[in-house]
Amino acid sequence: MTQEKKQEFTRRLSCCNRGEMIVILYDILFSYLDEALKAQEESSYEEFRTAVGKAGQVVQRLGEDLDFTYPIANELYPVYQFVNKHLALAVCKNTAENIKDAKKVLKNLYDGFVEAAKQDSSEPLMQHAQQVVAGMTYQKGNLTETLQGSESSRGFLA
Repeated sequence: MTQEKKQEFTRRLSCCNRGEMIVILYDILFSYLDEALKAQEESSYEEFRTAVGKAGQVVQRLGEDLDFTYPIANELYPVYQFVNKHLALAVCKNTAENIKDAKKVLKNLYDGFVEAAKQDSSEPLMQHAQQVVAGMTYQKGNLTETLQGSESSRGFLA
């Protein structure tokens, strides 16, 4: 994953609520799956295996974070197990077909979580996080980001 992608995900995570957190995890998962597919096309098995392994970690995290007090969790858990099995088969067989199948399954879930996140009006998970303001400067084609409130205490005292 590129450094820019990591920064984007970090920025999004710093100001998201619970519903948006799941959407971001899915975005990270799809990013790793796309990396794996690209590595497969380039016949780079080590990069392929690494990307699939990281995608598997995200799927495992999604499964571990399910709240089984809600009935939907009992239906999501087997789906995450199915996806993990497909990812393991992809590494064993060194093929992209299993990854494509997993992406199809996950895409349907992703669409549902995006809709649910739109209806979530809860507070952001991280308190005292710096706000990032992005805007165009006078430099042609350059986007500058500014941190707001960086001089204030964020709750850490030494």
